[in-house]
Amino acid sequence: MITVDFKQLKIKPGDRILDIGCGTGRHTSAVFQFKKITVIGADHNVNDLCEARNRIQLHERLGEHGGGRWGLATADIAGLPFKNNVFDLVICSEVLEHVARDDIAANELIRVLKPGHNLVVSVPRYLPERICWALSKDYTAADNGHIRIYRKRKLIRYLESFGLKRWAVRYAHSLHTPYWWLKCLVGLNREDAVMVNLYHRFLSWDIMNKPKLIGWVDRLLNPVLGKSLVVYFKKNKVGPVGPLAGKK
Repeated sequence: MITVDFKQLKIKPGDRILDIGCGTGRHTSAVFQFKKITVIGADHNVNDLCEARNRIQLHERLGEHGGGRWGLATADIAGLPFKNNVFDLVICSEVLEHVARDDIAANELIRVLKPGHNLVVSVPRYLPERICWALSKDYTAADNGHIRIYRKRKLIRYLESFGLKRWAVRYAHSLHTPYWWLKCLVGLNREDAVMVNLYHRFLSWDIMNKPKLIGWVDRLLNPVLGKSLVVYFKKNKVGPVGPLAGKK
């Protein structure tokens, strides 16, 4: 599912974009459709990167791209294999809640981003995530484990201490929140839960078909039920100022 609203960003031909923690490549593929850009998807999971490659190659065969370039890299967010100040946009979607040292991760995200350019970070929103934790002891072990829950103000203050300035806050995927509550309630590993399976089919249908009415309902409910908190930052032109500034 796409968490970043690319309409909020001014992506230009020639831009170099990093999607760190790209998973199976949803954001990487979406960015690849912009005209004449270079996008790099990076993740530590090789199997996910293989799926991302297949997804992007499918878009190429269908002609659904902007004529730019793409690449995939096995990388750890705590030590990105890129030079300083090289990317025009960095996307970090649903990653920081998994990372033991989010201070090192934040420093790396900002290090590779050009001054004056944008970083988009999304994490699970506090209340929906807290309810999932309360409903299921297994939830934090799913998808490599969610080891922390961020409050909006604390996350913004924390990342701004590294030399960023927040310029927009959005919420996303309200219709996914009840699905995860239901899944946590009946058991994460159950495959015979009829309501969970039906809800999953509905979400898959929505992602594939993008009906306008369902999209409108999702946007309407996002301020209340949005599963993801999405924060848009700009890097200060003077460079990083956080506790790990200047360190690689």
